[in-house]
Amino acid sequence: MNFQSAADAKQDYVSAKLGSVRTLPALLEWRIRKTPSDPAYRCFDRGTGKWQNWNWQEFGLEVDRWCSALSGENLKRGDRVAILVPNGLDHVAMDQAALARGLVPVPMHALDNPESIAYILRDSGASILLTDSAERLQAILRSGDVGSQLRRVVCAQPGTADSTTDSRLVALERWLGSAIRSPNRDSRVDVHPDDLAGIVYTSGTTGHPKGVMLSHENIVSDLKAVLQRLPSARGDVFLSFLPLSHTLERTCGYYLPIAAGACVAFARSVKELPQDLKQVRPTILISVPRIYERAYARIMEKRTTHGVVQRRLFDLALALGARRFQARQHGNRLLTFDRIAWPLLDRAVAAQVRASFGGRIRFAVSGGAPIGEPVVRLFLSLGLDVLQGYGMTESSPVVSVNTPEDNEYRSVGRALEGVDVKIGQNGELLVKGPNVMIGYWGRPGDTERVKQADGWLHTGDQARIENGRIFITGRIKDIIVTSTGEKIAPNDLENAILSDPLFVNAMVIGENRPYLAVLAVLDQKLLEQAKPGLIDQADPAANRVVVDFLLKRIAQAVKSFPAYATPRAVWWSIEPWTIDAGLLTPTLKNKRANIEARFAPEIAKLYAGRTV
Repeated sequence: MNFQSAADAKQDYVSAKLGSVRTLPALLEWRIRKTPSDPAYRCFDRGTGKWQNWNWQEFGLEVDRWCSALSGENLKRGDRVAILVPNGLDHVAMDQAALARGLVPVPMHALDNPESIAYILRDSGASILLTDSAERLQAILRSGDVGSQLRRVVCAQPGTADSTTDSRLVALERWLGSAIRSPNRDSRVDVHPDDLAGIVYTSGTTGHPKGVMLSHENIVSDLKAVLQRLPSARGDVFLSFLPLSHTLERTCGYYLPIAAGACVAFARSVKELPQDLKQVRPTILISVPRIYERAYARIMEKRTTHGVVQRRLFDLALALGARRFQARQHGNRLLTFDRIAWPLLDRAVAAQVRASFGGRIRFAVSGGAPIGEPVVRLFLSLGLDVLQGYGMTESSPVVSVNTPEDNEYRSVGRALEGVDVKIGQNGELLVKGPNVMIGYWGRPGDTERVKQADGWLHTGDQARIENGRIFITGRIKDIIVTSTGEKIAPNDLENAILSDPLFVNAMVIGENRPYLAVLAVLDQKLLEQAKPGLIDQADPAANRVVVDFLLKRIAQAVKSFPAYATPRAVWWSIEPWTIDAGLLTPTLKNKRANIEARFAPEIAKLYAGRTV
């Protein structure tokens, strides 16, 4: 295929659709004018057991209500608005209202721990917080200082705000109701492309998350470039389940559908995701590898229960499907047998797999972490176009992505239009473009370390570029990326754990795995004092008691970190790691590769049979 001509065609598509839109409030207003009666959002009403639909005009009116309520808070342009509720209409309405008022949204993970939330509220200087309950607020306040600037907390859960004496807390229905009585307030302001459109917190190397400052131009330029590469349009349906504090979901699963005129359905929960996929039947899926890995595991487990004939049909479908995929990529003609046999194999095998995703997926994006080759090969062979991409919060976030027509699945695709990439020292991937962040909130030194004066962003990832495609080969910075896409600095966690004298050595693991775990060496005397008579690892019952005890100690030690950084498994020993054994450096730092190799069987047991 002619890649450049395809790119030009998509550029024309984006230019015609979006025109001169340069800010997020302008984007929403443009969408409402274009397609006021088209479906915008779907939310599940647990009271009626049905999905509730909102069109763009209805959503615009709802945002007006939230704008009016915000205008009564006497906030100044640039003040921060923290959002701590699950994906849903309340989240996006507050986000859009804040943007229209010239305020700065600070999205937070709805399941994060109170200590981490308190830190983000304090660090961002948030003036207003939208949360789900009074109990959540009290837990946050008990965990740490949230800053004196927090003067209003809006509680989304009906009735819960009436039982507290905290004067800052108001029930959402009352807050919005007061706005309805003052409809004539000037509730919108002029917003400029270089204004802040969000502070999104991401893991750093200092022990606390860093606030990435993204402008309207950063985000709008990125979503335009993504839309050029992967066109979406009216009629498409997205299923939103990644948290809106995740920049991939924020840009590609929330702002991009506004640009495309697509509908977003908010998933009920990750647990109910299989049912939601079948009910909503999305056409585009934005996800992290873990979702595909779980589906792959279920498919392969089901294969083992099949009879000989069914297994052979399955294997034949994979083999023939792989040839179909390669033929499509290279423009080759299929063999006669493959053309005749595929409709049968598709009905018997491939269509059933696609049906588990709703049966209408045009393409499914995988970002946030590498996806295993066996996993992506299976789905590509069965007709589900899984597309790997690359990005980071600091780049708004998408840098590159494959397409269904140009899918070298071992790569993370080609750089988006307008985004420059090159290889720097130590093979580091550098990125430059209008999508690169302004900097880190309140951390000019950290900004200077990763963003050069000429605009090049140091990603910390090693890569090579072949025929315009980017292949990630390693990582310079010592960051663990879990299979759910979370990024964690292990050294900071290890230092926190080692502050407990019970732990002599500790190493955090979890690269491309579903959660973090700890390998630990314990002080024998302190362990015997804490758990007398339970030092025998060979005794399963005794070991379970010790493991539960250690996990509680570890959770206490890392309580100031985000919830996803809390290790969920531990293996322990009383045998010290030594320099002579090759497990420690002369300065007593962990030799990570050596330790992982030495304790590979123990690590395997920590994750055996555990998928979440």
